[in-house]
Amino acid sequence: MTDFITVADVDEALGQGWASAGDAVLAVAMANAWLTAKIKRSVPEAVPDAIKSAGVQAAKLAAAGELYKDTEREVQSKTVSAQSGTSTSKTYAAGSVARSSAEYYALDLIAPWTRRQGTVMLKRV
Repeated sequence: MTDFITVADVDEALGQGWASAGDAVLAVAMANAWLTAKIKRSVPEAVPDAIKSAGVQAAKLAAAGELYKDTEREVQSKTVSAQSGTSTSKTYAAGSVARSSAEYYALDLIAPWTRRQGTVMLKRV
């Protein structure tokens, strides 16, 4: 995991009481893990301001318990019958998690680093 932000970075951006009742160190660790999972390209040694801002937003969400949410899974079943004696059945699990505006903002900030850099051409020798 890469350390894109620190507690001091978030304190500077949001003030000292940003974590309120949450654990600031855990929230920053979760934000760094989230950024590491999302960013696919190499990042310069000096972390760009956009990534730090995204990390601040992610840490704020993590402190509120909204970055990694629990999901509920429903089992749904669907049966279709064309004529008597023939039917097709589908069963699947469905579930979704709503994203907050802060998470969308953080994703937009890191968008240049979330896509692969380009196509690699391989040549057989």
